[in-house]
Amino acid sequence: MDQTFARRYRLTKTDEFSSVFGFRKAIRGQLLMLHYQPRPPAETTARLGLVVGKKFLKRAVDRNRCKRLLREQFRQERGNLPACDLVARLAVKPGKLDAAVLVGDFLALLGKLRRFPKPGESGA
Repeated sequence: MDQTFARRYRLTKTDEFSSVFGFRKAIRGQLLMLHYQPRPPAETTARLGLVVGKKFLKRAVDRNRCKRLLREQFRQERGNLPACDLVARLAVKPGKLDAAVLVGDFLALLGKLRRFPKPGESGA
């Protein structure tokens, strides 16, 4: 399997982010909120977009570290994810940026996402 974080695995355009936010489906974790939208049946891979605002992490080095950690976890888990567009955003202001808590929260959200039935499957 391809282990890179190539451009085809990223949300890059504003309208791609808007489309995911407009779909209005999200899972809330301890620190993060994971917005998601299923991709068309022809698409087979998940894509990720990240939103880490200054409101929650003032220092650019902390915002960049947060994004770097989340991208790496997505890269490792991408093969196990359903085909959907994901936007992970920081939802609460962490007291101190703890990488283990952030990564654990993200992995828990991805685990919840995997449990949802895929489009076209019955929930029973």
